[in-house]
Amino acid sequence: NQNTDTLVKKFRVKALEDWLMKTGVRLTQVNGQRKYGGPPPGWTGPPPGSGSEVFISDIPRDLYEDYLIPLFQSVGQLYEFRLMMNFSGQNRGFAYAKYGDSAVAASAIRQLHRFRLPSGTLLVVRRSTDKRQLLLGDLPHSLVREELLDILNGLSDGVQAVTIRTMQVGTLGDKKTSALVQYSSHHAASMAKKEVMQVFKKRYGTPITVKWMCFSRPEEDVQKERPVAQTTPKMNPRPPPPSFFLSSRFQPHPVPCPAAQSFPRAVGSPLVCLHKQGVDLPKDCAVGQSPAVGGPQRNADLLLRRLCETCNLGEPLYSWRFCSAGLDGFVCFAYHVSIPGLPAPVRGLVQVLPGAPGHSLEQELRRSIAERVLQTLADA
Repeated sequence: NQNTDTLVKKFRVKALEDWLMKTGVRLTQVNGQRKYGGPPPGWTGPPPGSGSEVFISDIPRDLYEDYLIPLFQSVGQLYEFRLMMNFSGQNRGFAYAKYGDSAVAASAIRQLHRFRLPSGTLLVVRRSTDKRQLLLGDLPHSLVREELLDILNGLSDGVQAVTIRTMQVGTLGDKKTSALVQYSSHHAASMAKKEVMQVFKKRYGTPITVKWMCFSRPEEDVQKERPVAQTTPKMNPRPPPPSFFLSSRFQPHPVPCPAAQSFPRAVGSPLVCLHKQGVDLPKDCAVGQSPAVGGPQRNADLLLRRLCETCNLGEPLYSWRFCSAGLDGFVCFAYHVSIPGLPAPVRGLVQVLPGAPGHSLEQELRRSIAERVLQTLADA
């Protein structure tokens, strides 16, 4: 009941205060979050790079830093810990932990994902995405890039690129104007996001929409005008990036993406299949061997290219397009692989987790797509 909840909250808050007094840890409340570190006392190295932060969700609302910080410090030294808070003093159920490098962050995911808390709740720990892009929608049609830059630079520093797009909607000739804004840091983007809607309403008398964008890259030529690609279905409230921000030549129809567990991550059977059909394999590719065996150089992409070369099929040509993003951080792509020696291209869906240590999104895509192509060849 309400009285019990109040007593539990007071007990939790008292435990947090006692822990702060005992340890000397300092927490700073700012912009709806309570932060430790950034950097912490005694930190001597540079700020951590990309891929060093994890996202934590399913946190009970009455669980605080006195439990969470020691738990995530058990994996490695924390550079920063941010617990999202509401006005009532409860946490909002999620937090961010940043480590010294991406390797420690990956270890935290392995050790603490689905970690059982005293309440019985299982923590969800995923790699965090560093949001640095804002999508501004419903902009005035007369707005030009220089005018938008002037507004954005007045809100915060760090604007790196601005791309304005105008697209026709429906058959009546109606148009919608939007802009993608790339910032140098998440902080700069956050500062702009809080103010830009009010500024546009005051200046132009019309409301606009502001959303975070993820997993996209700024264009090299931000002034070049191209039509906006058709948006695709998404699995969650996070808006998917338009296809023209991803390097792809393939433009398939939008397709929904199945659950993550339906995608195999290792493939060994294609080698067995091809060997049984009389194909001579490269000497360094043992029959039945998984592409993951033998280190990063012997990956699925390399294996597929070697097999195509050995069988005189020609070099495989990859292309892909964004489909959707899941709440667990996985991103779904539709792919299209053309192999000159095959009668038809190989098409399908694949999911990847951006931010893998030592791999770019493109490298992870090529590896995962190659695994699916090898599996398709094995099943043919």
